[in-house]
Amino acid sequence: MRRIRGDGGIDLAVLDEGAGPAVLLIHGFPDSSHLWRNQVPALVGAGFRVLAPDLRGLGESDRPATIEEYAIPRSVGDMIAILDALDLDRARVVGHDFGAAVAWLLAIGAPERVERLVALSVGHPNTFRERTIEQREKSWYMLLFQFDDLGEELLRRDDWKLLREFSRGDGDVDRYIADLSRPGALTAGLNWYRANTHPRRGLGSPPPLPAVEAPTLSIWSSRDNYLTEGPMLRSAEHVVGPWRYERIEGASHWLQLDAPDRLSELLLDFLAD
Repeated sequence: MRRIRGDGGIDLAVLDEGAGPAVLLIHGFPDSSHLWRNQVPALVGAGFRVLAPDLRGLGESDRPATIEEYAIPRSVGDMIAILDALDLDRARVVGHDFGAAVAWLLAIGAPERVERLVALSVGHPNTFRERTIEQREKSWYMLLFQFDDLGEELLRRDDWKLLREFSRGDGDVDRYIADLSRPGALTAGLNWYRANTHPRRGLGSPPPLPAVEAPTLSIWSSRDNYLTEGPMLRSAEHVVGPWRYERIEGASHWLQLDAPDRLSELLLDFLAD
C-alpha cells in the first residue's frame, strides 16, 4: 500500500499493482480495498494496472473528524487526486456500494477522467430521487445510523450482535468487526451515512444530474438485502454512452466474494473491450 494525499490534505492508503491501463476499484461500507482481493490478480494478470484505495474513514486511510468531510463529492475529489498524483489522465472505474456512488459522480463531474464505468449494486443517482417503499424498507439501517453515539452503541453491544445479524452471514463480518473496533473507526464509517443519507435530503428537489457519457456496465446480485434491482435497470435512462446490464444470480450484496470468478469474467470482458 502506498500513501497518497487526497482532497483537503488527508492521506489515503492505495493499493497499486500491475502495469498497463489503469483500473480504479472503489469499495463501500464497511469494506476496504481488501474487498477486491479476488479481482486484483485477475486484472493484473490481464495486463491492467490496478488502483484500489481505502476510502476516507475506512481501512488504513485517514479518518477526518467532521461529518461534512464524508460527503461523496469529497471522495470524488480524492479519486481525482489519486489520478493526478500518479500522472494518469484517465482510468477505467469500478465502484461498489458507496464506491459506486463515488464512481457515478466521478463520471458525471469529470467525464474526461473516466474511460469506462462499472457500477455494482448502486444505480445512477437520479434513480434514487423517488424511492419505492421496498427500497425504503431495505434502507431502515440508514435512519438508525443517523443517531450519534446511539448507532455506535447498538452496533457494538453484545459482541456486535446487530452488525452480525445485519450482515446475514455475508461479506467479511469478522474483518469488519476488527476494523471498526479501532478507535474512531466506527464513527468514521457511520459518518458516510450521516453526510449522505440524512432524511432531510428527501425534502428538497435538486435538479437532476447529467447523464453519463462513458460506456457503462451495471451489475446487480439477486440476493442483495440492501438495494433493489429497479434503480440498476433504470440507470439505462441516464447513460448516453453504450450501456450494458448483468444480473448475477445467487450472490449477496458482496458479489466480489460470492461470485468472484463471474465478476472477474465480466470485468475483464468489459474493461478490455
